[in-house]
Amino acid sequence: MSMSFEIQRVFGLIVGLVCMMAASASDQLGTTIVRGVDHFEFTYRIEIPALRESGRLWIPVAQSGPFQEVELMGVTSRKPWEFIEDKDFGNRVLTMSVSPGDSQSSILLKYRVRRLEKGDYKAAIEEDIDRHLLPERLVPNNAVLGRIGQQQIATARSEREKGKALFEHVVARMAYDKTGEGWGRGDAMHACDIGRGNCTDYHAYFIALARSQGLAARFAIGFSIPAAADSGALQGYHCWAEFLADGKWVPVDISEADKDPALAEYYFGHHPANRLEVSVGRDIKLDPSPSTGPINFLIYPLLEFGGNTVSVRTSFCYTRTLK
Repeated sequence: MSMSFEIQRVFGLIVGLVCMMAASASDQLGTTIVRGVDHFEFTYRIEIPALRESGRLWIPVAQSGPFQEVELMGVTSRKPWEFIEDKDFGNRVLTMSVSPGDSQSSILLKYRVRRLEKGDYKAAIEEDIDRHLLPERLVPNNAVLGRIGQQQIATARSEREKGKALFEHVVARMAYDKTGEGWGRGDAMHACDIGRGNCTDYHAYFIALARSQGLAARFAIGFSIPAAADSGALQGYHCWAEFLADGKWVPVDISEADKDPALAEYYFGHHPANRLEVSVGRDIKLDPSPSTGPINFLIYPLLEFGGNTVSVRTSFCYTRTLK
């Protein structure tokens, strides 16, 4: 589970170079959907910044589930590490202590993934559905959201129709726009007020509206793997949601539906196979925990020392392994 620092450094440089060379090609080709099944390897790379004192690092770890088989092929780190799990959602997290001597070193997680396209599917008998009706710090259940939600579902006759009405409202209300301040936190009220943001804002707003109307809804975050190129670099995360209708979870991806109207019908009721889910839920509680408390959502590393969190540079690469 370890590698000498010099080998690690060289390996990290090679991975970083491959990512940079592939980035422009994948950006130009864009993304489309992969139906059925997708196979790929995925590298998650972290660069530790200069440290003045010792601290702790938390890194989310993708897991297998009903729609993905994930093999963690290896963790490259100069420091010992351990796995912990949050009790509310079962997310797996790798954590380790770091010190000034670890400054400028790299940590790599490499996965092999088989991912299935997702459609409506039955909720498990043992699931705690009520958990997905509860408010969260940035996804409240209040009178404003309740009034908007009620207006949108006024003519809906089934739970699925209610979800579709809310989906269409969010598409119409929101614009994918990452300018200004406040976007990207998944703040449902900010999204409601300003009407723009990224995928976290779209889905926070949708989840809040759904819950306000008694529809259980939940959040997941990970990466969207470009379909048009078999290898490349990713610029950042993507997130999506599901809501419960008549005993089945209905997958939605509202920001992608808004960006690509030709696929809007597809993205109500489907998630494509070219995805990697890394974590689920909001307000994630860990032990040991950051001093800042529950984590808003978990996709990037969290590094803390001296009671403060600091930015950690990351890069992500994929290679499709089977057609």
